[in-house]
Amino acid sequence: MKQNLEPLFTPWKIGSCEIKNRIVMTSMGGTNLLGWMEINHFDEAGAKFIMEVAKNNCGLILPGCQPVYNPMFGQWLYKNKKMYKDLAKWMPKFHETGAKLFVQLTAGFGRSFTISHLMETLYTNKALRVLSKPFMDLDKITAAPSESPNRWSDKVPSREMTVEEIKEFIEAFGKTAKLLQDAGVDGVEIHAVHEGYLLDQFTLKYVNKREDEYGGSLENRYRFAAEIVKEIKRVCGRDFPVSLRYSVESKTKGFRQGALPGEEYVEVGRDMAESEIAAKFLQDAGYDMLNCDNGTYDAWYWAHPPVYMPENCNLDDVAHIRKFVDIPVVCAGRMDPAVAAQAVKDGRIDGAGFARPFLADQEWVTKLMEEREEDIRPCILCHNGCFNMCHYEGVPNDQELSDSLHLARCAVNAETMQWNKHKIVPTTFPRVVHIIGGGIGGMEAARVLKLRGHEPVIHEMTDRLGGSFIAAGAESYKGKLRDLLAWYKKQMEDLQIEVHFNDKVENVEEYAGRPVIVATGSTARVLKNVPGHEKMIEACEYLTGTPVGENVAVIGGGLTGCEIAYELALQGKKPVIVEMKNDLVAQTGVCLANSSYLREWFALHEVPVYLETTLKAVGDGNITCKAKDGSEVVIPCDSVISSAGYIANPLAKKGKDVYLVGDCDQVGNLRTVVWRAYEVAMKI
Repeated sequence: MKQNLEPLFTPWKIGSCEIKNRIVMTSMGGTNLLGWMEINHFDEAGAKFIMEVAKNNCGLILPGCQPVYNPMFGQWLYKNKKMYKDLAKWMPKFHETGAKLFVQLTAGFGRSFTISHLMETLYTNKALRVLSKPFMDLDKITAAPSESPNRWSDKVPSREMTVEEIKEFIEAFGKTAKLLQDAGVDGVEIHAVHEGYLLDQFTLKYVNKREDEYGGSLENRYRFAAEIVKEIKRVCGRDFPVSLRYSVESKTKGFRQGALPGEEYVEVGRDMAESEIAAKFLQDAGYDMLNCDNGTYDAWYWAHPPVYMPENCNLDDVAHIRKFVDIPVVCAGRMDPAVAAQAVKDGRIDGAGFARPFLADQEWVTKLMEEREEDIRPCILCHNGCFNMCHYEGVPNDQELSDSLHLARCAVNAETMQWNKHKIVPTTFPRVVHIIGGGIGGMEAARVLKLRGHEPVIHEMTDRLGGSFIAAGAESYKGKLRDLLAWYKKQMEDLQIEVHFNDKVENVEEYAGRPVIVATGSTARVLKNVPGHEKMIEACEYLTGTPVGENVAVIGGGLTGCEIAYELALQGKKPVIVEMKNDLVAQTGVCLANSSYLREWFALHEVPVYLETTLKAVGDGNITCKAKDGSEVVIPCDSVISSAGYIANPLAKKGKDVYLVGDCDQVGNLRTVVWRAYEVAMKI
């Protein structure tokens, strides 16, 4: 182990519970032990994931949060006694790893509950609302401290919770914690005064307008969270550890309005002055640890940092709040292990929280200890597989049902939480498999084929591996994408996969009788109907080095176009975005944490955005567009970048022994590329 990391691997205590090292896997929905959005049960997939993490030297593990009242089917978590017996049978094996387990419990989501089109229909249709109540009582699920707008939808508002309901939840926390304690769990974590979930909404003045004992003063607003820990301690004893997931600051300007790093703003939620008092109040109520970051659902990019957020973005705030309590404090949010180790050494924090890196590679802690950092498959902070709830103008959560029900999967690791269908099965009939294209899809297919016992051969038309991912990872802030590309290249070397560079295959017929995987990617859509289109620079051309002027028009406000405009602005240039739709990044699969950061960043930095606007002509020194009202808009610019999307470009059609992967099969994102490549490689 490198010497600078040693502070991360020292023991510490939460109450009387000793943890072997300072690495904490923070909770992620989907990695649950007792089921996610389904009937509660002991979850074998969640248990497998948690066990893999435990075997690989994580000190403290927090599985996915468990609502004490499950939104689906209206279940109270303490009522299914069998699953606690199943958990009790599993715990001794878990403890053999030396790790500790705190199960995270939540009171729910309140106004932050993720609303879909289907849920809007169920709620707004009176008959359907009655019929759906037994399995999805939206009125109860979305109840908040006070009447308030939902984060995702204007059609499903939150009503005020009654005191009787609050008391029912407090009792449920105690009953559930006792069952977990009896099952051998080491502690619980309460979720929380964190991220704008229900308990946090009670603490936030812009949401909580109550005039009873749960509203008004700081003591009243934090009373719900305080009474929960008091009830757990009453039922389980003072020595049973209870952690609290805690947002140091809300970083929020108002409903659906976050505050970006460095932005000057007026805090409507918890500011640092209140947090200094609240943290001590919560400690005195009985909490044994604060597991910290920042943000709310209105400022979601703090709690779920996209690649645009700075590394260690919450560290300074968490280190500050530690001065006001006498209990351990953990910091999470794009933590760099070396920085975390130094912060532990300096006494600024007690533990470091990591989440998504465990989805990408359950063995990353072991590899870190063994000085094999180059073998760690990196998380690229995309949220495509694990947390892709997306939202844009006029549309609530636009997410496939399979994604809603199966969070905590991973774009870069097809196996995570999908072991039932994505697993390496050795072949009984080894074959030479030719792969046309050495991008991510081609390399993933080659990797899986080799692990199964086949002999893949990559034919790459250029002099290097990576394909379009070279351009995708070109922006200054995309170091994690470049790390992933380096990981794939190392996999090709370590597995001794045969690669032919500068080898352009014209026809797959020469490999007749042998399996062929076509991974030739896509081609950029050219706006041929636009006069002057030949003057535009295609997005990938810009990303791979074609120079542009100071004033740049970006045609297309999807994710690629917005990321290019963001990069241009970071370089000091002056981008303008032209988009036909009524919002930026209006596409399925992009998490609201990612898209809201970009939208709010452009607004803060006054980057001109023309929505519902169509490009009509590219001239010398300007572009001409048509606005929604039919008026003509002339925008001066030195350069024009086209980000109008891509078209699948397969070298051959699917057929006997011919398989397509990546964007040549269907234009998508990294997740669709990796998962499809894995699945094709398993078929051969």
